[in-house]
Amino acid sequence: MHKVPQGTLLAFDFGTRRIGIAKGNTLLASAAPLTTIDAEQTDIRFARIAALLAEWQPVALVVGLPCNDDGTPHEMTALSRRFANRLKGRFNLPVLLVDERYTSAAASSALDEQGIHGRKQKAVLDQYAAQQILQAYFEEPSSGIQI
Repeated sequence: MHKVPQGTLLAFDFGTRRIGIAKGNTLLASAAPLTTIDAEQTDIRFARIAALLAEWQPVALVVGLPCNDDGTPHEMTALSRRFANRLKGRFNLPVLLVDERYTSAAASSALDEQGIHGRKQKAVLDQYAAQQILQAYFEEPSSGIQI
């Protein structure tokens, strides 16, 4: 089992078009949506991530690992692992992978409860999904797979 230092964590819901980002703290074990990076160019994405890391000074990063409902990998599983490995290589922080099955559905439900429906969810859905990923990690830290 891994030991993540106490402090701020940033979580990522990786997508080929958008990356949702959430923040949280191990002391409070509570996650909140932070922002969405809406860019497909790798250099733009990593420049924005670097700025967020400089601002929030996280002790570790959490990346959602998408799988099929039965837990088997699919195309996005490999892309998310690659993204997680790039984060680790570029920023030299602990990176944890967390199963993200059903987080988008949970995020959509949370937005519905806030009165944000349909197309209006598109701009913030990914950061709310990242919040779900990070909250799942806080609730079950042993679910995180350190890379």
